[in-house]
Amino acid sequence: MLKKTFKILKWLLIIIISLIVAALFIRIILFKGPILPPSELPSTPIIDMHVHTAGIGYGDSGSFISDTLKKGYKFDYYLRAFGVTRKELEDKGDQVVIKKLAELVKQSKHVSAVVILAMDGVIDKKGNLDNEKTQVYIPNDFIAQETAKYPELFYGASINPYRDDAIDRLIEAKQQGAKLIKWIPNIQHIDPSDLTLTPFYNMMKKLDLPLLSHTGQERSFGSAIDKYGDPKRLKLPLAMGVTVIAGHIATTGENEQESNFQRALPMLSGYPNFYSDISSLTQINKLGYLDKALKETQIVDKLIYGSDYPLTNMILVSPYYFPLNLTIKQMYDISNIKNPFDRDIALKQALGVPMEIFARSGYLLQMY
Repeated sequence: MLKKTFKILKWLLIIIISLIVAALFIRIILFKGPILPPSELPSTPIIDMHVHTAGIGYGDSGSFISDTLKKGYKFDYYLRAFGVTRKELEDKGDQVVIKKLAELVKQSKHVSAVVILAMDGVIDKKGNLDNEKTQVYIPNDFIAQETAKYPELFYGASINPYRDDAIDRLIEAKQQGAKLIKWIPNIQHIDPSDLTLTPFYNMMKKLDLPLLSHTGQERSFGSAIDKYGDPKRLKLPLAMGVTVIAGHIATTGENEQESNFQRALPMLSGYPNFYSDISSLTQINKLGYLDKALKETQIVDKLIYGSDYPLTNMILVSPYYFPLNLTIKQMYDISNIKNPFDRDIALKQALGVPMEIFARSGYLLQMY
């Protein structure tokens, strides 16, 4: 019996070694190197304009998440990525997440500052917050107050335009120092093409507040209306002169039997005020999209840097997902960078993200 077991183990070992050797051989054959020749990082500050925070209402933050999300596996997974626990939030308040973010940015060798994003909820027919339908709510006042404590952090407001006082909130956000307005239309139930939003867009244009709007499918939450993530629905604010940043270049889902990514490309080259960030493009579920984006010469000068933290601090993102672009040493070295912001920069730089993309966030948001 022992002899038979040893023989089976021996053959298993041979098979495993053979598979590893075959994989390495195939990698050598197919290895193509970085997407573009890597360039130096810019001398100007690198601004990460797409950073999230977490909160469930501790420390009088006013934040909350739905019971469905709170009970699901994703919530604790996200908290681990932020480096906190539910107990820590309870003891120190939701403010502890923002404090830890400030510390990470301060320790970063490459990222000088980040924009922390608030998150408005779903609005009912009376123009008020609909607590039942809202999955995540992180109020503007909380983000404005906390980011003001740290020179490395900037305020990204979120205002659902269906609020009865939406325009007043826009003006207040600008006075508080907001650098942009953030939407995830899919979960906030916002139709960007709705003509009733025209006054809201007019005020955004007047206040010179860019709109960072998620495009594509949304799968980080419990439910979503994915037709609202169609990039073509952003034509209304673009035509009105609002600076619009399409989150993630619409790299998931489709509308009218066409991929959202393909729907976004002609718009990026056609509207001078339309941009997209490269946040989340190194995630395992979006492999190949960074390659496509950087090789689309007509849009590469419309791309800006963002990380979508904390998703970059999860198993969703790893240099080991790019064995045909990076050497074994590069994958090992990048994976061992402790600071998540520096790790994201190193991965994207090694893959060939040009210097201009890293520099563009700060210029576009008028941060220096």
